[in-house]
Amino acid sequence: MIEAANLTRIFSNGHSEVRAVDNVHLEVNRGEFSMILGRSGSGKSTLLGMLAGLIRPTSGTVRIKGTDIGSLSDNLISEIRAREIGFVFQFSGLLPTLTVLDNLMLPALFYPGKTDVRTRALGLLDRVGLSDRANAYPGTLSSGEMKRVAIARALSNGPALLIADEPTGDLDVDTEYEIMELFRQLNVEGMTIVMVTHNPDLVRYATRIYGMEKGRLAEGFHSVHTGHGPMEPLR
Repeated sequence: MIEAANLTRIFSNGHSEVRAVDNVHLEVNRGEFSMILGRSGSGKSTLLGMLAGLIRPTSGTVRIKGTDIGSLSDNLISEIRAREIGFVFQFSGLLPTLTVLDNLMLPALFYPGKTDVRTRALGLLDRVGLSDRANAYPGTLSSGEMKRVAIARALSNGPALLIADEPTGDLDVDTEYEIMELFRQLNVEGMTIVMVTHNPDLVRYATRIYGMEKGRLAEGFHSVHTGHGPMEPLR
């Protein structure tokens, strides 16, 4: 599904350079639930942005279903993203002037040919438990409801791959559990998921676990580096 090789992203910071992602190799197979653990600033979000084609790498390659997306124009990358990838951002990003239902139908504008858009959007709202909030505006929703709408929006075009950036970071424990159970069910149904988090308690949902620190990625770590010694490998 995803193959990343020698993936590096360097940002200029005044007179110095920051390696946000440093020579990362990553392979995500179809049907996996890959989870990347790391504290804030470790490069997790930048890595996800490159995997989704939102950020172009300084060097290295990303292949989605065998296609090197770095060789494509921005328009072609957008087409692949609309067709293949659902992205859940750390913050919901819902448009405040649109109803919940209209927010869900919006991605279809970038994927011509989709039919029964309204019916699918209503079905997704029902799936995330918000069928009664279709005509509500984002400003009237709780943070948990907004996150569920954002997840439903990411699923609106029927992607094979779901990429999620700290989808439970601002939620209470009960709502976090509901979101993770939804992800688990999606994965059981065959969806490939790549998710980043700083919460090691969530690793039980993953089929493959990575740790990320200072832009470097390693497989088989179970906790986030806290500044009190190195990250410990899974046993």
